[in-house]
Amino acid sequence: MNTLAVVSIASITTAALAHEFWLEAPRFRLSPGATVNVHTFIGADFKGEPWTTKATKVLRLVRYGPTPADSTNLTPQNATDTDTFRTSFTFAQPGTHVVLMRSTNSFIELPAAEFTAYLREEGLDYALKLRQENDEMTKPGRETYRRCAKALVQVGEAAATAPATDSACRQIYGLPLELVPEQNPYRVTLDKSLTVRVLRNGKPAFGAAVQVWQRQPGGLPTTHFTMRANQNGRILLRLSGPGPYLLAAVDMTAAPARLRDRADWQSTWASLTFAGPAGGASRPGTK
Repeated sequence: MNTLAVVSIASITTAALAHEFWLEAPRFRLSPGATVNVHTFIGADFKGEPWTTKATKVLRLVRYGPTPADSTNLTPQNATDTDTFRTSFTFAQPGTHVVLMRSTNSFIELPAAEFTAYLREEGLDYALKLRQENDEMTKPGRETYRRCAKALVQVGEAAATAPATDSACRQIYGLPLELVPEQNPYRVTLDKSLTVRVLRNGKPAFGAAVQVWQRQPGGLPTTHFTMRANQNGRILLRLSGPGPYLLAAVDMTAAPARLRDRADWQSTWASLTFAGPAGGASRPGTK
């Protein structure tokens, strides 16, 4: 195989790894009692293809309803390599529901140059700095990666439901990397702001890069921008259109000792999807 072919394959691999993973319902606003499949997608620029159907790749898959007793756990149990998982949920109660998925670890190894390009593209400054300090810039990037995704689904009109039905969407669910809204986006009115926390193992992820996409109505191009979390792990996002929105972040640390025979790095990808108010275009804010 010639050098050009090797570089091309490596570039494709890097692009595939860097793609976002997210959950998306056919509609983010449903009527009480609706049953829908919440699809798993992987792709770039908020355009994706179905993720794997292998049940062994799913570590956690749960719907949390607006009250603590209202939840559905579809996490596969004792799955084999031939088993598939299902994502059909019934959204019975009015209020804001959360669908959450966490994947198992996967492994990949990239040539040094492609791994460096990937770290720079995703804003993974800490990992890049460590490779430079440890004189590892010519070493391949051996990585294990996992994905954490949440989707917020509104059942019934938010204005017609009690504020207590917002609790699920503002909860912290113990993911290794998690995007947590501090307000219910379905109660945020046009051109107002939503505060979102980026948490790494439950603590503020200062400086984390958050990618924001908003699909535009009428076939207009999807908008995209990047924000950095402040010292409290927060970003401030102005909701100026109907969306839906995709927020995504990635974190990279040294691989845990139990995985060191296969990987030097552990990356965690997190996403949050939801719909917004009607009209307009999205702009970033600061806080």
